Amino acid sequence: QLVESGGGLVQAGGSLRLSCAASGFTIDDYAIGWFRQAPGKEREGVSCISSNQSSTYYADSVKGRFTISRDNAQNTVYLQMNSLKPEDTGRYYCVLNVFWGQGTQVTVSS
Repeated sequence: QLVESGGGLVQAGGSLRLSCAASGFTIDDYAIGWFRQAPGKEREGVSCISSNQSSTYYADSVKGRFTISRDNAQNTVYLQMNSLKPEDTGRYYCVLNVFWGQGTQVTVSS
């Protein structure tokens, strides 16, 4: 099970830190990604991190503002989101292999 948390309502320019806690299995050997979906828009891959943190990926739209990290000892992945923009609004999901969490809502007001 993957459980996201940390979403909320924030003003443009603000920050949020999303967490994705895994239970029932360990994340050590898996890459994990974050996706988001806004109403009326297609799902978008936001960021991904390799199992040993040696490699990360960021969508152009978030590069330089978002940072993905993981704590395998805590079985948790994080997404630090800074300088948030209204276009970052959406439901954010963490994904491991074919497993998706339920998502956490991020709303950025202008």
